Amino acid sequence: MDAFKDYFFLGKITKLHGYDGKVVLFLDVDDPEEYQNLEVVFIDQNHQPVPYFIEESFLKGDKLIVRFQDTDSSDNAAALVNKNLYLPLSQLPKLAGNQFYYHEVPGFKVVDAKHGELGTVETVLEYPNQAVLQVMQGEKEILIPINDEVIRSVDRKAKTIKVQTPEGLVELYLNES
Repeated sequence: MDAFKDYFFLGKITKLHGYDGKVVLFLDVDDPEEYQNLEVVFIDQNHQPVPYFIEESFLKGDKLIVRFQDTDSSDNAAALVNKNLYLPLSQLPKLAGNQFYYHEVPGFKVVDAKHGELGTVETVLEYPNQAVLQVMQGEKEILIPINDEVIRSVDRKAKTIKVQTPEGLVELYLNES
């Protein structure tokens, strides 16, 4: 069982900041300001999320400078450098409209404007230049680009994503050769 299945990756502790136990957190998020008033983060300690309470913090660009409770020297803080940071999924900002978090769409039905129901999202595959929905129609895989031109609507209640796929894309995956 994955101990982090109910958490999302927030960032990483990159280095010490000064000599009084502060550390620099790199926040791997779109809007670091949403996370500047955190009270606790979970640090990966031996593959388990361990809560660390924040005593003080300030934002500097996409980096958050923090001092954790009971970490008042650079010796204590040095043990945390290069550790990954997590927060519970419940702390993700709510998205609206056609935006979605990749972890929330597996199991959603995908309906194409031309082809109708294509199948169910298995997962999101992240490639260097493009993330794609991996949609399974029986044993066949269809990879659908995630972008504003393709994703038309997301209905979280109905667990449905409506898409308008590029001409020929669906046929490429479904036609037998």
